[in-house]
Amino acid sequence: MLIVDLVCVPVRSGFFTDDQAAIRADAGQDGFSYLAAPLTPGFSRVRMPGEALSVLLVLSDGQIAHGDCATVQYAGAGGRDPALDADAMADVVIGQVRPRLLGRRVTDFRSLATEIDQMTLDGRPLHSAARYGVTQAILDAAAKARGITMAELVRDEYGTGAQLSPVPVFAQCGDDRYTNVDKMILKGVDALPHGLVNNVETKFGHSGELFADYVEWVRARVLKLRPSESYHPVLHFDLYGTVGLAFDAETTTMAAYLARVGDLAAPFQLRIEHPVDAGSRDGQVEAFTALRAELRRLGSSVQLAADEWCNTLDDIKVFAAAGAADMIHVKTPDLGGVNNTVEALLLVRDHGLLAYCGGTCNETDRSAQVCAHIAMACDAQQVLARPGMGVDEGLMIVGNEMARTAALVAARATSNGRPA
Repeated sequence: MLIVDLVCVPVRSGFFTDDQAAIRADAGQDGFSYLAAPLTPGFSRVRMPGEALSVLLVLSDGQIAHGDCATVQYAGAGGRDPALDADAMADVVIGQVRPRLLGRRVTDFRSLATEIDQMTLDGRPLHSAARYGVTQAILDAAAKARGITMAELVRDEYGTGAQLSPVPVFAQCGDDRYTNVDKMILKGVDALPHGLVNNVETKFGHSGELFADYVEWVRARVLKLRPSESYHPVLHFDLYGTVGLAFDAETTTMAAYLARVGDLAAPFQLRIEHPVDAGSRDGQVEAFTALRAELRRLGSSVQLAADEWCNTLDDIKVFAAAGAADMIHVKTPDLGGVNNTVEALLLVRDHGLLAYCGGTCNETDRSAQVCAHIAMACDAQQVLARPGMGVDEGLMIVGNEMARTAALVAARATSNGRPA
């Protein structure tokens, strides 16, 4: 199978790109927008409509392989690449990547994806979003060349041994943190609600009182609305460093607070993503390692999930080797090529930690589908429902893709087209 053309088209992403620094500095929300001037380079305003770039590989048999370039909602923060400019990225992909791929024979995914992921421009790696989208398309092309699903191809090339069953799904509520929780409970989401707790004044509280109240509300809502006692979701919240901001990043104070909130969440497991931001990778590893150790000393079962400053495959290797978190958020757009996502998920799993195939509300339907295949192939602990913040759409896209893939793989073992 040959690649005979590469076509790019700018498209919409599933949400917006936000200036995290400005929001943390109390930008002042005005409806769905923000009033302040942006602080992060590359932003023309605090909240910008999300952009993406579809990469279409035309194959010699007429099939089309498809991947989407996308960046996370908080582009440019925590050591990440800047916000995506789809038109500018199209020029790079057409000018630099297209000549490299035209006429190439697709024999496997891993080698060609690695080649593209390691490309440089003016001595620097291509923007992570470009590498992300192009390697998605390569994965799709390799699977089409073999007549199998992307999940099967990853399983086979990397020898993961996965059963290719649907992975537990984590949904995010956005700012609609009450109605969307009801949706999640009614739909039986495995981990919820994310919470978007990104401001001390309005969402966390100077003593953590606002967040504690919210955890109690979510717990009570699950107990009230769940269809049966067998429904036992993980309560997973992303706190965007607000614990550290409220408590001056003092380890014992933060741990004591989180342990108390963990008690409020019982009987459900409490998982806290990014409680403190130390401003660098090494600082983050040190802060998380100390906080995790103090929680265990207190006898708390609260789990920590690493996110910011844990962006690349090299970052994830450092966090995993240090045992700096219970769960590692493999934030797929930040890693560039999806070959790195595969390696990161397997690395986290091999270290005995929880591997979270995450991402962002600011992705697209296509990148969500591709990552659903990868999550299944790597036996991830959970996968993010995305794109968007509306709950229903992301659950449908990711959940349905995994259900269809699992059914198709199982049906191949029978002669009647039904799963075994």
